[in-house]
Amino acid sequence: MTGERIVQADREPENWLSHGRTYAEDRFSPLKQINTGNAGRLRLAWYHDLDTARGQEATPIVVDGRLYTTSAWSKVQAFDAATGELLWQFDPEVPGETAVKACCDVVNRGAAVWQDKIYVGTLDGRLIALDSSNGEKLWSTLTVDRDKPYTITGAPRVVKGKVLIGNGGGEFGVRGYVSAYDADSGELAWRFYTVPGDPSKPLENPIHREAAKTWSGEWWRHGGGGTVWDSMSYDPELDLLYIGVGNGSPWNPDVRSPGGGDNLFLSSIVALRPDTGEYVWHYQTTPGDRWDYTATQQMILATLEIEGEPRKVLMQAPKNGFFYVLDRATGELLSAEPFVPVNWASGVDLDTGRPAINPDAYYNKSGKPWLAMPGALGAHNWHSMAFHPGTGLVYLPAQEMGFAYINDPAFRMSELAINLGIDLAAASLPQDPAVKKEILDSMGGHLLAWDPVKQSEVWRFQHPGPWNGGVLATAGDLVFQGNAAGIFAAYHATTGEQLWSFPTQTGVVAAPVSYTVEGTQYITVVAGWGGIFPLLTGEIAHISGVSGNRSRVLTFALDGEASLPALASEASEHREPPARPEQFASAGTVDEGKRIYHRYCIGCHGDAAVSGGILPDLRWSALLGSDDAWWTVVGKGALRDQGMVGFASVLKPEDAEAVRAYVIKRAHETD
Repeated sequence: MTGERIVQADREPENWLSHGRTYAEDRFSPLKQINTGNAGRLRLAWYHDLDTARGQEATPIVVDGRLYTTSAWSKVQAFDAATGELLWQFDPEVPGETAVKACCDVVNRGAAVWQDKIYVGTLDGRLIALDSSNGEKLWSTLTVDRDKPYTITGAPRVVKGKVLIGNGGGEFGVRGYVSAYDADSGELAWRFYTVPGDPSKPLENPIHREAAKTWSGEWWRHGGGGTVWDSMSYDPELDLLYIGVGNGSPWNPDVRSPGGGDNLFLSSIVALRPDTGEYVWHYQTTPGDRWDYTATQQMILATLEIEGEPRKVLMQAPKNGFFYVLDRATGELLSAEPFVPVNWASGVDLDTGRPAINPDAYYNKSGKPWLAMPGALGAHNWHSMAFHPGTGLVYLPAQEMGFAYINDPAFRMSELAINLGIDLAAASLPQDPAVKKEILDSMGGHLLAWDPVKQSEVWRFQHPGPWNGGVLATAGDLVFQGNAAGIFAAYHATTGEQLWSFPTQTGVVAAPVSYTVEGTQYITVVAGWGGIFPLLTGEIAHISGVSGNRSRVLTFALDGEASLPALASEASEHREPPARPEQFASAGTVDEGKRIYHRYCIGCHGDAAVSGGILPDLRWSALLGSDDAWWTVVGKGALRDQGMVGFASVLKPEDAEAVRAYVIKRAHETD
């Protein structure tokens, strides 16, 4: 499988050759055997139970009757695409303790294929090439400094014989970059840093001289952020590679860049030459980002008729809530309009390309809490959108979720902690029932059909809550999407009418693909609830209809004959024990425990010590009743192989005891 095949992917619609099917990342399949007239006949054709009960975010690759996908912990599987027979599985054996470096679950968004090799990035920072016929490892290279909290969750891309891979870690304190490796040998070809380094050292790239003028203080000490953790696109005619750049690290610019500045290339789309990594142009969606408004979201390349002229454009709906249309040759902003309610900015100036920012949104300057719309999880996160050239519409998983940004003047960087520079304990969901209900009622998620030329909504389908799956559009005028409540469905691309649905027995966050084998069209999605939303947000995650994690590859066809096993009738796996441990600590100790919990524990165990349905709920932990048992796990790391490392390097026994007191109090506050 070569680059020419990917460039000419429409000549072989039976395959799904790259992450977004084509280099344009439009996630549109020209197949139409399954269409609006017969979608109701869709049935399960085959399924495969995965061996990892964590979030599943992968987009499969399909080449000549074989389906390649990945699962949590960076595992890779190869299937017969028609029957679901597992041909091989590769386990890179990522150490469990790596989970503490992952902000957003131990997920993986997919593999790449080039010639006879499969490529995968691993959570612990390796890029690995496998033999596509048997899964044998051909080469492996370490792409990160393991002394720093880097991870990889994104799918590689292969362009002109080079494997492109970024990394994550912006919530912990790293410096972002994208790397290109020789597809045959694994040797580093080039690396582009998205944030300038220490100015006393030689420049890695000439453009960093200009970028450094937009920073202040000693930003390089904390890395700066700007990780390239997800989206890339490529235009073979212009020979331009587009990368999406992430948030600042820490979020709070008073810590990161105390004198202000735009902080290039945070929250930017950057165009590079794929042969050399040479900078060509950039567009920054959120100058001086302080809200985690990443621009790592999917970038779709298309030709749109704008003011009577065909324009080669790049479209993105990043976290900040504006839908952007750029000229992809120059980076010129053509239009930008909000696709959800937005209050951090009143609009975007088309002449300067800059947002008109609400002064109240500068929480670090005002010293007052700022309730932002959208919040840190964004109006659109990593979940893939799709563009249908026939309807001219973009279909995207939109969400409305506010977040309270509260400055933390006492912030200090710390190992094993989420380093944001804001007070997560103060921003925790209030426990007053009336206030809580008002907040939860304000949140939602929907499948949105958006006209990118008119910059307006055409239709929407409302889901129970946020954090719903990626999208596929097909020439059968169908749009496929799974949701957090465990429903995978087909919608009419023009009207939004739901034409078919299937209960998946688990939340779906990944995006489906379509392909054919011997004349039969299939729709495949990797199902499995997870990601940062259920890990971090606790009770908020429950509004989306949490259905637990049952990780599977699900494949559908017309008149399929397979079926899922019935769900066993069982009590909740997070059920309350017969008795709660007695409360033993003073109010001051409990308050300190809340502060420490929301500094070190919230990212895995949920806001206010409430599980979002992936990891066990600490309020019902058998360890709560014993200070020794609690310290054995929390301090000494007895469960490090499962991802729960010991925190003795940053917490004292009395700190862990304060956390235990806080969790016990939360157990007593629960009905």
